[in-house]
Amino acid sequence: MKKQLIAGVAALGMFAVPITASADSPKWHNVNVNETLEEEDGSLFNSENYDFVKYSKVDDKLREIDERSNRITVETPAKSSAGNDLYVVTISDPTEKGKYGYQKSLRKKMFKNPEKAEKFIEKHPDFKVPVMINASIHGTEFVGSDAALQLIERFATAEDEKTKELLENHILIFNVVANPDGRIDATRFNSNGFDLNRDFITQSQVETKHTVELIKEWNPMVFLDLHGYIKSFGGPDNPGLIEPCTPPHNPNYEYDLFSKWAMDQAEAMEGNIVDHRSEYDNTSNVDYQSMEGTYIPQRDDTAGWDDYPPIFTPMYAMYHGAYGYTLEAPTNDWDGVKWHYDAVMGALEFSNQNKEEMIKDQIEVFKRGIQFDHPYHTEGFFPKAYILPADKEDPTATEKAVEHLEFNDIQVSESKKEFTYDGVNYPAGTYIVDMSQAKAGLANTMLWDGEDITDITPAMYDISAWNLPELWGFEAVKVDAKSSFNVKVHDVKKVTADGELVGDGPYVIPNSSVKAVNLVNTLINHGFDVKKEKENFYVNAKETPELRKLVEKSGITVKTEDVANGESLNAQKVTILKDGGIYKSQSHAGTLAALQRLGFDVEEITPQQLAAEGLRDTDVFFFSGTSRMISYNNIPANDEFGLEDENEYKAFKQNIQSFVEEGGKYIAVGTGASEATKQLGLTDVTVNEGYSNSNGIVRVDYSSSPLTSGYESTDYGFVYQPVWYTDVESVNVHASFNTDDFFVAGHWENREGAQGKPVIVNEKDQDVTLIGLEAGFRDHTDYLFRLFSNAIFTK
Repeated sequence: MKKQLIAGVAALGMFAVPITASADSPKWHNVNVNETLEEEDGSLFNSENYDFVKYSKVDDKLREIDERSNRITVETPAKSSAGNDLYVVTISDPTEKGKYGYQKSLRKKMFKNPEKAEKFIEKHPDFKVPVMINASIHGTEFVGSDAALQLIERFATAEDEKTKELLENHILIFNVVANPDGRIDATRFNSNGFDLNRDFITQSQVETKHTVELIKEWNPMVFLDLHGYIKSFGGPDNPGLIEPCTPPHNPNYEYDLFSKWAMDQAEAMEGNIVDHRSEYDNTSNVDYQSMEGTYIPQRDDTAGWDDYPPIFTPMYAMYHGAYGYTLEAPTNDWDGVKWHYDAVMGALEFSNQNKEEMIKDQIEVFKRGIQFDHPYHTEGFFPKAYILPADKEDPTATEKAVEHLEFNDIQVSESKKEFTYDGVNYPAGTYIVDMSQAKAGLANTMLWDGEDITDITPAMYDISAWNLPELWGFEAVKVDAKSSFNVKVHDVKKVTADGELVGDGPYVIPNSSVKAVNLVNTLINHGFDVKKEKENFYVNAKETPELRKLVEKSGITVKTEDVANGESLNAQKVTILKDGGIYKSQSHAGTLAALQRLGFDVEEITPQQLAAEGLRDTDVFFFSGTSRMISYNNIPANDEFGLEDENEYKAFKQNIQSFVEEGGKYIAVGTGASEATKQLGLTDVTVNEGYSNSNGIVRVDYSSSPLTSGYESTDYGFVYQPVWYTDVESVNVHASFNTDDFFVAGHWENREGAQGKPVIVNEKDQDVTLIGLEAGFRDHTDYLFRLFSNAIFTK
């Protein structure tokens, strides 16, 4: 469904206008990247497709509006993963620029002195509140960006009294196309295969970081995330969805302050949609003109659409004090665009009437953090502080965490002198997160242990655990809330330290982090002689300027030690089976990103390519993701990503078996890959599965073997649709779920059958490894990435 577009030629649908380029505009520039851009006309996953505004036309449309308005600022401060511009539009009443400045001043006071912020509001009742509209973060949900363009045109150019009144009280910030790559390719994900609306705790993608920067810059009072398509949740009379959500609610929110306004604002959005129902065209199978409302999960349901994990865009914005809502339009057509338009207008009219009290409650969120006063939380839920000690030889995981915290407006300090807490001595320079700070809720949700919520709710919408210390591999020591802990600190001056080469060689590199393995691969690619034995890597070399430079860049301390016996490691040709987008996701994307960050050169191969060509010169093959990749009975939308017919499946199976028989290394990751491995005849173990929505952090008993080197005998793992193995006589078992209470945090019903059962095995008579843990889950699981490098380097 691709067609070639020439910029400036194709019509803009309902936005068609004469276009005149503004050559002297200082706000942004058009480098004509879209002149030959190939764009999809729609997605087979959508039940309707319409003449939506193509990404290549957005620049022209914004340029045309900009020429007609003195209210609008258009910027392109960042690019997507594929290099496409991310457009930011800010609209404010140009006659009241002083009020525009109020917001900047008010924002500073919110975080430093919230009492002054409250007095500032009373003194300046004409202050403006920022509202952020985030559009089409899922690329196939086209209506969000189209609604944003309509809203931009109205607020930039209209002269009616309602528009002027709303601009008297608001600054509007539009992330116009939050996922350009997805809109161009008609995919839910970006060009790296990541669902951006699952990336807000880890922020692994440039598009996510861009949105975080906007949230930090403006600290919006209201955050509206425009999605689609939800038709039937509320029945035929209540199409579409507007949050707030069902329980469980994340306990790190100040949820009482959010709840005070959220339902009323949601119903204001709903009311405005219904008030304009006669204006809908009814071009789809939804009868808009007879609708009575929408589906509001918190009002209309009890579970299943929760705001528990901070991975979603509005949920993340709530930690910055915003009233955050996901809006799901009912249909993929111009009626769906109008639904979003009406919902946003309803939200603005509500905040127009209630801005002073709403922003005071937003400020109260920050005041509670600064004053360490959380009246609706159990005493001791928030610790007094977190201590983040860094490993002397490999501080890279802790440094990554500190940079991440600071990027998220979380204050991190360093101790001026050495100190002792709970019988442990910590050196000067140890990182400390004092929890008496404005965004304490965000700090805590990133650093806390999490909880087992299995008995709280029957089902979860997505992940239920995300503990960064356990899943990124750094230590976060909680200081008891009642402790007299008092350590003198100063601001962090520099986070990332240079690595150090100690002695004249040869050298040992600890198998301790992603950066350490990346250094190993870098040295191999530069021709250094590297060996692996037991826990560590060994470099048989003398000191050279090149070696020193590479080590310093890594951040690792590399010391002189005798070189171990054994074969030298070679650069490995790694190939991963590509999920092109089955059920709107690329299930292999996280493992691919993990392998790349470990420093491996990875090639993707589609199932059809593998069936036709085999694996050629591949050394290591990864299957990570759904078993649907080797099916030839897929739904039409999935057809292009799987196999064509039985003959192609047989060719795929034969090529895989030949690869293994000829000494190739086969590694399966997760439940779907385990199912596929069994189907392909590469293992005789029984593959057992938990529920599809079960997930969480688990305790794992790791054996002492090359496959598990770098991990403690009892350590952490992560599962998502858990899998475990029985009937394991034909394999070596390298890791099992702990025999005691192995579930740390998350949601997993009926898990007793997995207790003590194997979760990492490899075949005794061929090089086939099954890693049941989701070690490459969406970039959440840095600490587990080395299970992949261990499997690759193990002979």
